[in-house]
Amino acid sequence: MTVLEECSLPTAKRVSEELLVEAKKFSRMDHGSLAGQIEHWARQGKCAEENPDLTCYFLKKILIGLEELEQDEKTLYSFG
Repeated sequence: MTVLEECSLPTAKRVSEELLVEAKKFSRMDHGSLAGQIEHWARQGKCAEENPDLTCYFLKKILIGLEELEQDEKTLYSFG
């Protein structure tokens, strides 16, 4: 089994009840899953730690752009 295959295996993780309550609220607002909300927060947190000088808004736009690239929703940007 490759490292990539190991990373894609589902695993159970323990998280605090407080985090679960907050994630449930946000996942309902965004019409997503609980696990998806926690993964989203984890990606944002990782991105924020790697780029401490960027704003939360800018980091969110970066993550949206990366998701659009993965979904092949890219368009050519014209300067000027």
